[in-house]
Amino acid sequence: MASQELIKRLEQTIENIPDFPIPGIQFKDISPIFLDPKLYEDVITELAAFSKGKIDAVCGIESRGYLFGIAIAVALEVPFILIRKAGKLPPPVASEKYDLEYGSAIIETREGQIKKGQRILIHDDLLATGGTTEAAAKLVEKQGATVSQFSFLIGLKNLEGHEKLKKFNAEIYNILEF
Repeated sequence: MASQELIKRLEQTIENIPDFPIPGIQFKDISPIFLDPKLYEDVITELAAFSKGKIDAVCGIESRGYLFGIAIAVALEVPFILIRKAGKLPPPVASEKYDLEYGSAIIETREGQIKKGQRILIHDDLLATGGTTEAAAKLVEKQGATVSQFSFLIGLKNLEGHEKLKKFNAEIYNILEF
């Protein structure tokens, strides 16, 4: 669990932007974290400590999952695997289709980058409803690996994303909860 000092520093740094991108949404702007290299380093240390010795690779969800996910992988000396929107990676790819509030989307990874039997951490910056993260977990499992952990900088408790991910029997961690 993150120290109260780290939580306080993050709460003071992350900006709440009301009614963005649409009315009623309280957007959590994490970009100010990157203006403070020590704070960023402390976040990576915290997230890496959660996964140390428990995973074989990190999968980051496009695009903000890359901001911390790559650094977590480097800190743990494990591979980092991109999970991208359809059409962004060269073939061959493995893909997973999932439903959005209106319509559907597809995410992909390059075939062969996720190895059978690997223990995978799926990382993204924020857990809201969990739809994209659930699809990422299915994509990992489809390739014969196990989702061992999910990590996020922020979890939005009222949107019940944690509930959607429980079926994967993986550890779930977020530093902040709003």
